[in-house]
Amino acid sequence: MGFLDNSGDIILDAVLTDTGRMRLAKGDGSFKIQKFALGDDEIDYNLYDKNHASGSAYYDLEILQTPVLEAFTNNTSTMNSKIISIPNSNLLYLPVIELNESASTSAVMGSNNIFNIKVTNVLPSGPGTPASAKSYLSGYDLANFTPIRLDQGLDTDEISPTRDLSSDLQETKYMVELDSRLIQLIPGIGTPSPAQESFIDDDKIANYTVTLATDSNFVDNNTSSETIAESGTGTTDQQVIAGPRGTTLRFRLQPTEDIVSTNYFFTLLGDTADTTDYFIDTTVRVTGLTTGYRIDIPVRLHKNAS
Repeated sequence: MGFLDNSGDIILDAVLTDTGRMRLAKGDGSFKIQKFALGDDEIDYNLYDKNHASGSAYYDLEILQTPVLEAFTNNTSTMNSKIISIPNSNLLYLPVIELNESASTSAVMGSNNIFNIKVTNVLPSGPGTPASAKSYLSGYDLANFTPIRLDQGLDTDEISPTRDLSSDLQETKYMVELDSRLIQLIPGIGTPSPAQESFIDDDKIANYTVTLATDSNFVDNNTSSETIAESGTGTTDQQVIAGPRGTTLRFRLQPTEDIVSTNYFFTLLGDTADTTDYFIDTTVRVTGLTTGYRIDIPVRLHKNAS
């Protein structure tokens, strides 16, 4: 891997992912480019200098000459910040997706700023554990697993939360990606049965798509008109979106059978520095398919080794 020198002519460096190469190699016509995405992961827009002594032609010169990474095929490591297009050019604010730990029925991260999940009922005590047993989510008992909640909308106090969010800014469909070797996606409410993944890619990343229209146990309209509580008032607020609100996504996570019954992945991918507790760090990625907004959620699976 290296950097491309784009200080001169513009270079287009394109490669196929592992899945793309596999389909191309079949030679049966199944390889068809139907969609593409653009990203700007390597760009630091703080380099824009509107006070450059040489004039406006030089304001963005340093940005344009920033070296970019050569294209690489691992789809889990590329295009983290995709560029999106929204037809409405009169927008003052763009919608976001934010983790909600304020609601009384929402999961809360531990003191280590990670969602900690117990694989079994035995309380871990080794390295990487949060300070309190209350910081754990019950991966072994989904009925008592407090759902992880994400809220979507315009996070600004310049627009009243009682106003409706326009349809072109409302997320009605979410894509959830996670490591299928470690965890499964479970609805946030209702029967704790695993959701059906859309597909699992060559890196064992399971891709789930849930929608407002068909998956009410995952996605619901955030119709509450509560305002953000002011500091020091003593009130308990259950909202993290200050302005107009769109939808709420809730889900739980269930450790896979391999994680529960064996220590294989803990010894392969996790921490084994202490014989009393294994843990594995992983990430759940949520993407809104209307705006393309993406958020990564850190998760740690804990298992007592005894």
